[in-house]
Amino acid sequence: MLGDSEWFVDLAESENVSAAARRLHISQPTLSRMLARLERELGTPLFDRHGKRLALNDRGRIFLTHARRARAELEAARHQIADLVDPVEGTVHLSFLHSFGVRLVPQLIGDFRREARVAFTLTQDAAETIVDHVRVGDADLAIVSPRPAGTDVVWAPLLRQRLGLAVPGDHRLAGRSEVSLGEVSEEPFVSMAQGFGMRRILEELCAEADFRPDITFESSELGTVAGLVGAGLGVAVLPIEDAPQIPVSVTVIPLAGSRTWREIGIVWQRDRPLSPAAARFRDFVVARSQPE
Repeated sequence: MLGDSEWFVDLAESENVSAAARRLHISQPTLSRMLARLERELGTPLFDRHGKRLALNDRGRIFLTHARRARAELEAARHQIADLVDPVEGTVHLSFLHSFGVRLVPQLIGDFRREARVAFTLTQDAAETIVDHVRVGDADLAIVSPRPAGTDVVWAPLLRQRLGLAVPGDHRLAGRSEVSLGEVSEEPFVSMAQGFGMRRILEELCAEADFRPDITFESSELGTVAGLVGAGLGVAVLPIEDAPQIPVSVTVIPLAGSRTWREIGIVWQRDRPLSPAAARFRDFVVARSQPE
């Protein structure tokens, strides 16, 4: 039987017996009986009834505060007991780009956790920032693109992602199978802000095409960049894979040329030994790499 602190939090947050019963995998009548029993024990209703709808009252809010605290304590106890039964083999402090949280990093961690009971702390930020986390010791490893400058960190390539030019659906180039950046050199660009990997990639690609982009909007999220393109506010360079949900008003055309990919790699501090857990995760990720 579920403890009161566990089922009550779900019910109080939803204020709906049917929805809470589904989440708790119990029947609606069973949950109703549990609530009636608890209210009898406390000697007061915890919800105001409006037909079939529940509304948490002031006594219920008091109980909810303590129930949340009790549930957190129970969860902490479960983790501590699990660690005694099957100890965690260390913690990996991992930093990565926001866009890698869509598929790449969850897949790597999920596959690794099937082999090792290792804990993770995760940090997402701009490329320059997450590499700095490694340099100062706030992170063991960072998954980043493009390759950072300097020799104080070690870089191991993992894979490459094709890049494309994002344009509004009614753009003159929208029907093309490939496009070169030089064809949009006179158009406004939407870009990631300074310090982000895709900003550096854009500037390097434009320099190779012999123009400087007119950046009219900047963002810290690829999804926002895509949305601004869809609103007709410019064009942008985006990764075709692991990109945010592309609005239906946006077309992404593969880039033509010799450098049409972004390289993704994992970095660690050259002169600082990794913990056994971090070294094991690094070796696991590198062994799965698919650089071309």
